Amino acid sequence: MNLLFFLTPKQDVLFIYEDFTLRQTLEKWSNQRLATIPVLRRNGEYLGTITEGDILWGIKNLHGLDLDASEDVPISSFPRRRDYKAVPVTTDMHALLHAAVDQNFVPVVDDRNVFIGIVRRTVILRRFTEQYESECNNGLTLPPVASRQAAAPRS
Repeated sequence: MNLLFFLTPKQDVLFIYEDFTLRQTLEKWSNQRLATIPVLRRNGEYLGTITEGDILWGIKNLHGLDLDASEDVPISSFPRRRDYKAVPVTTDMHALLHAAVDQNFVPVVDDRNVFIGIVRRTVILRRFTEQYESECNNGLTLPPVASRQAAAPRS
């Protein structure tokens, strides 16, 4: 299985540029239900991720910030607690799965570290769930534990 099978391309991903202001970031992020988004350089290079928490803690530490002042605050001035590690587009499934264990999504970059998209953990789980259920329906694996227990004779 190839990583590209799971890829959500950059054009379909919410991201911000490192030179955005706080106000630009908040406006772009508004009405989205995402807790973490990628941060890129203008040349497309992947820098890391920023979370809602990073922004809230940054606002707290910039005492007295109001909406007008947010136009002058660069988002790059906000410390980021943890960056999601990106993987190269040539990553094998084993490494992709290990990255997805610790992250809601895995950023994917090309050989120049240019961001090309993300692989969402939910997409991976859906695919493996479908595969598992298909194998169960074809009799290739044991049914789920709950089904085996329900079918077991009582003594």
